[in-house]
Amino acid sequence: MRLKFKNMSEETTGFFDEENEELYEHHRIVADPKQTLVRLDKFLMDKLPSTSRSKLQKAIKDGFVKVNEQTIKPNYKVHPNDIVVVALPEPPNESEVIPEDIPLNIVYEDEHLLVVNKEAGMVVHPAHQNWNGTLVNALAYHFQNLPEMEGNTGRPGLVHRIDKDTSGLLVIAKTEKAMSGLAKQFFDHSIERTYLALVWGEPKESEGTINVHLGRSFKDRRVVDAFPEGDIGRHAITHYKVIQPLRYVSLIQCNLETGRTHQIRAHMKYLGHPLFSDTMYGGDKILKGTSFSKYKQFVDNCFKVMPRQALHAKSLGFEHPVTKEWMQFECDLPEDFASVIEKWEQYVQYND
Repeated sequence: MRLKFKNMSEETTGFFDEENEELYEHHRIVADPKQTLVRLDKFLMDKLPSTSRSKLQKAIKDGFVKVNEQTIKPNYKVHPNDIVVVALPEPPNESEVIPEDIPLNIVYEDEHLLVVNKEAGMVVHPAHQNWNGTLVNALAYHFQNLPEMEGNTGRPGLVHRIDKDTSGLLVIAKTEKAMSGLAKQFFDHSIERTYLALVWGEPKESEGTINVHLGRSFKDRRVVDAFPEGDIGRHAITHYKVIQPLRYVSLIQCNLETGRTHQIRAHMKYLGHPLFSDTMYGGDKILKGTSFSKYKQFVDNCFKVMPRQALHAKSLGFEHPVTKEWMQFECDLPEDFASVIEKWEQYVQYND
């Protein structure tokens, strides 16, 4: 954390202080449920080791640190589950990665690379409105001197990414040789990536290929639209196969030939089968079946169990960039995804 104040951006990314001066959230730290009582400045020194105690005390005194949304004094004792937010008048430096002690679920590791199983809800790298708590912040804490791809400043180790609310496997490069070798495989589309998705309805064809250009929507830049004419957007290919039809929804397997932003989510919407519980692409409402109260209550309960798009990066295969050995990894569905599938199985069984 740097306590230097630059000119403020016009974008609102944080909250406002008592005088309505715009502040940008730099850090949000949730105290452990077993946290012992400790002074706020000492607590932050432990969590933000790159910042001096005097700067932290000044930030607290000047009102740039809040606990549970309240301005607090430096001698405040942090309690279990307290939410501590550091917000400054300057936006965070996008290329500056603050190491954060966040546990990683490492599936495989050697001296050149590692494979991690990312949980849903974790952003892969710092960006607008998500400057901390990301996978990259965790990597910066656990590993030193990770390489960066050219033009990818502030994202050490990354050669690909998955969406915040998508769970599953990612490969991380620990050396320059690993990064260049993996990047080439992604460029050549020789990486094997298999996703499982729960979509609304049952596709007419049990398997097929979606070869449709994708590009940013003209109406909402957060969303990706399909452009079947091919005159806009970028070439994108998704191979899909229905694994388990469940009348109202279907569990499908998707293999990516290209890796565009929101590719599976946008392609399945184009096919007429948005991902279950995908708010951004219209999957968070009933798209198959009636709206009678019992069924609606069942679907709403499923949304509560899995309040994110039903997408999981299940397997990842690639040639080791150094040993040239083929590496293949798989991970189970997370609890929320598996639970929703089980609920649909039971619903279909008891409502035949």
